[in-house]
Amino acid sequence: MAEQLQNKAVQTTGHAWDGDLQEFNNPLPSWWLWAFYASVLFALVYWVLFPAWPIGSDYTKGLATATFKNDQGEEVTMGWNSRAAFIQEMQEGGDALKQKAYLQKVSAASYDEISRDPEMTAFAESLAKVVFADNCAACHGIGGTPPIVGLYPNLRDDDWLWGGTFGQIEHTISQGRIGFMPAFGKVLDTGQVDQLAHYVLGLSGHEVDPAKAKLGEVIFQGEEGGCHYCHTQSGKGLYSQGAANLTDAIWTVADVTGQNDLKDKVKLVSQVIDEGIQREMPGWSKRLSEIEIKLLTVYVHSLSGGE
Repeated sequence: MAEQLQNKAVQTTGHAWDGDLQEFNNPLPSWWLWAFYASVLFALVYWVLFPAWPIGSDYTKGLATATFKNDQGEEVTMGWNSRAAFIQEMQEGGDALKQKAYLQKVSAASYDEISRDPEMTAFAESLAKVVFADNCAACHGIGGTPPIVGLYPNLRDDDWLWGGTFGQIEHTISQGRIGFMPAFGKVLDTGQVDQLAHYVLGLSGHEVDPAKAKLGEVIFQGEEGGCHYCHTQSGKGLYSQGAANLTDAIWTVADVTGQNDLKDKVKLVSQVIDEGIQREMPGWSKRLSEIEIKLLTVYVHSLSGGE
């Protein structure tokens, strides 16, 4: 009995402090020891396979490699690093392969087929948002709304200078556009510019000076101003020229809607007439792939509902 009690007694290291403070000599749990041994083994394997130890100004490269395709489509194999592994995952991972398969489906579909399929539309728009943010947002703003009115077209107002069909939008993105309106301050005096501004404002329903607007109509429709050649006699504009529709309430250059006083509205419109418009959007056909342009077309079309 005494021997059994002795075996069950708590073992100590034999050290004692302050008379009665002792250190137990309990063995470590087996699971803990095996976990420790496994972690040591894992560390040894990791040091061999992956970059690990610094050596002077260099480091051990490891035996693991990553293979991916570069921008020229050539297959490249290099020592493992996080960037190479990320590129490989983006090209060969399960999600990447699913995305490629769906991209092929979108690429083969017509715009009408995409617009009728909510799943394809959502997929195209989700990818296009990234392409838009990287290439278009600098001018058109996040989500297609530029921070400064008139500097670049607002893509959400459904006012399409060059047309809002899928084909017209694709052409605009692919080939670019040059927006130009001559400076009429060189051929019209201040009074005529003022009269023309009143007429243009009246086309979109603003209250203006009737007498000045009547004189402005003569300039607009006549040879002296010749505005009707691009904006048409009705003032609705021409897509072929990128000429704005002057009869709606959307102002693509002058921030007329932000003004309450007629004098300020006339001043802004007169400035556009006097100085003209010169702005260019580059073509993206040499910088973006066909599928990227197609995705952007779907996305831009969706921003304001298209035509």
